[in-house]
Amino acid sequence: MFNTFSLLTFNCFGLWLPGTKQRLLTLSQQLEKSPYQVVCVQEIQLHSYQDLLVKRCPSFAYSYSERYIHCPKGGLLTLSRVPIESKTFEPYQERGFWYTPMLADRLFYKGMLITKMDWGNIPIIIFNTHILANFAGDWARHGMYARVEEKQLEQLAEAVRAQSGDSLILVVGDFNVPRGSWLYENFLTRSGLTDPLAKDPRPTLRAPAGIKSHYSLAIDYILVRLPHEYALNIHCDLCLSSKYSISNGHQGYLSDHDGIEIQITKV
Repeated sequence: MFNTFSLLTFNCFGLWLPGTKQRLLTLSQQLEKSPYQVVCVQEIQLHSYQDLLVKRCPSFAYSYSERYIHCPKGGLLTLSRVPIESKTFEPYQERGFWYTPMLADRLFYKGMLITKMDWGNIPIIIFNTHILANFAGDWARHGMYARVEEKQLEQLAEAVRAQSGDSLILVVGDFNVPRGSWLYENFLTRSGLTDPLAKDPRPTLRAPAGIKSHYSLAIDYILVRLPHEYALNIHCDLCLSSKYSISNGHQGYLSDHDGIEIQITKV
């Protein structure tokens, strides 16, 4: 059994746009060369994009997503080189209002994709999620978006607390909530999770040209709860931050987000 467990989380910006397929093909090439046991992907907005990643990443023999109308539920896909012992999708009960831009998120049926696997004697439970987008960039306590995000985070925290204490818990994805905000702090307190990059000032969202730089924020996370009976070392960092050759010599980013990787090693 491998002594180090490694995982990548990545919002792949899988929108219905020209060039998305080429970006995902390049991403799949990078994943096939990677050492990760598990890859959690968010924002897959077409079934054909999900099918592309599964087909082009054959070394990840196990995958999980939930079919929906036009894309996997929540836009979520988990790829694994480790057998998945159990899997489930739990939708968020609160998914925003039909008469606002939150309608887009409702159409993706957002929730949490939960997979369970075994690492030696350690059970691993992985939550892959994508919280409601905050289109206003307003995280004030009584803001319209923040109230929905709070409800989703409360449900996610409750699901995490329900897991056995002997399991290694990883909660990963695009939270659309800035590091250090009251929503972030409340969620860590309620869930019992810790953020290995808590002191890291680097953003994970890359604001596109013409958008104010203060929208570049740390909103993607790998959050962890370690079982007490094991001695484990953690290394966590941003990744997929550089430009890659996408097609015909064109250099570009794989997404408007950076990825986050984690390595957990038994001492």
